[in-house]
Amino acid sequence: MPTSLLSSLFSFITPLLFFFSVGFLLLIMKMINPNSSFKLPNHTITGGGWSSHGPPTYPLIGCLISFYKNRRRLLDWYTDLISESPTQTISIRRLGATPIIVTANPANVEYILKTNFSNFPKGKPFTEILGDLLGHGIFNVDGELWASQRKLASHEFSTKSLREFVATIFEEEVRDRLLPLLESAVQHHLTLDLQDVLKRFTYDTICKVSLGTDPCCLDLSRPSPPLVEAFETAAQICAARAAAPVYVIWKIKRALNVGSERKLKEAVRIVHSSVQEIIVNKRNHLMAMGKDDDDGAIAAQGKTDLLSRFLLAAGDDDEEESSHIVRDMVVSFIMAGRDTTSAAMTWLFYALSRDRAAADKLLDEIVTNTINTDDDDYDSLKNMKYLHACLCETMRLFPPVAWDSKHAANDDVLPDGTRVKKGNRITYFPYGMGRMKPLWGGDWFKFKPDRWFDQESLSNNKVKVGVLKPVSPYVFPVFQAGPRVCLGKEMALMQMKYVVTSILKRFEFEPVSLQHSVFVPHLTAQMAGGFKVRVKKRRNQPSTSMKTKHMDPTI
Repeated sequence: MPTSLLSSLFSFITPLLFFFSVGFLLLIMKMINPNSSFKLPNHTITGGGWSSHGPPTYPLIGCLISFYKNRRRLLDWYTDLISESPTQTISIRRLGATPIIVTANPANVEYILKTNFSNFPKGKPFTEILGDLLGHGIFNVDGELWASQRKLASHEFSTKSLREFVATIFEEEVRDRLLPLLESAVQHHLTLDLQDVLKRFTYDTICKVSLGTDPCCLDLSRPSPPLVEAFETAAQICAARAAAPVYVIWKIKRALNVGSERKLKEAVRIVHSSVQEIIVNKRNHLMAMGKDDDDGAIAAQGKTDLLSRFLLAAGDDDEEESSHIVRDMVVSFIMAGRDTTSAAMTWLFYALSRDRAAADKLLDEIVTNTINTDDDDYDSLKNMKYLHACLCETMRLFPPVAWDSKHAANDDVLPDGTRVKKGNRITYFPYGMGRMKPLWGGDWFKFKPDRWFDQESLSNNKVKVGVLKPVSPYVFPVFQAGPRVCLGKEMALMQMKYVVTSILKRFEFEPVSLQHSVFVPHLTAQMAGGFKVRVKKRRNQPSTSMKTKHMDPTI
């Protein structure tokens, strides 16, 4: 049978198989208990017993029906359920899937990510979802393999030469590509998808930093490189795996090599072969130049990208084995950096387009701190507290990674009393945490950068901007926390500040649509349909920070 026909047939049969399975199970239960109305009980099964909060749950099939009904709004469904739970923790049981405990409780998050870190690794069920793409890279492994990669990456990220290299890459990309692109849009009265532009920007920069290659994604006259297209496809299909109502379906599709799994296999082949080719060329180039472990010599040669550093650190290790490990590490860093910062910046511009007061205040801070500088520089960013607050507030409402999961290595009890069984999946939920009234107050739904400042300092009329207050990373875990805290956190924040400042000093955006945008939780968050804007040159008055016909601070 031709593969295309088999794929079409499987796509047709899959939903029928799902509903037949559910109907069959309900029929069996009805035969067992004829007097039962089988009205779904409004409770969920947790490790500690029955809870009055959670999705309607059946024996055997768990909450499969509710999950399927809410499959297109999982984030808000989970958030609604958690907000009704007195502990901000719920349990989800699905047919064919590991039981999931979802929590927005900071005490639980700290316990999982720090206090009892060793008992909550990524786990095989999670690493299987991303394993085809990430292999044994740092973000998809546990134990000694993770520790050794973490140690190497931590050392490289702490070097001054890498920080300077990354800063130079961003400055060049902003100056030579991003700003000219926006200028061209002004001159030719073009409408741009700002999300797409920023994604192309971050792809260029992360490939330069990670691989030492330039995909030229910001050149809109050129088609996207195969590596970029394949990475996008692979990421979306892996995200769909994680959100599948029944896990066994994607596993069957993978075994049969049909449908989305066939596409994933081809996309992963392109990603791995492309990166492997770059590794071979890079290794040959380094050998020709002469290996030198001195970081200063590497910098002098201009070879300060992560790939060069990892290859030099590997030294004389088995070439084939080290190439695969380096490949997986580099792919992991591309995955981590390709969309996270672009997503945060896209949502920031969106939020500012709906809140004139915040936009005006931010522009005033930018102008004040850069008025005496001809060029954009990183030193001026250190004083931009309101910009920092705007970025944090954006990531509170629209976290680049909406949720992250671990798996219990052994039985345990979370601080809120939730019992965890060995093998249970534990998901901490930044998206939901940013919407919890106990954490952020009754106005959590508003874009309100001032919530990141000490309120007493804001009441002081002698200062324009108050004092930023410390917020626990377990209340705001967008960069993870504990031993797995994001190595590039400070670097990412500084780069986002640099890009946002460079843009807002020169341009203003007018959204094409005034409708609320939809948050889509792929592996990294995206805005459904993109963010279409008209680009205009910045007028001198600070009050024109973001032009829009309607301002609404409610997100």
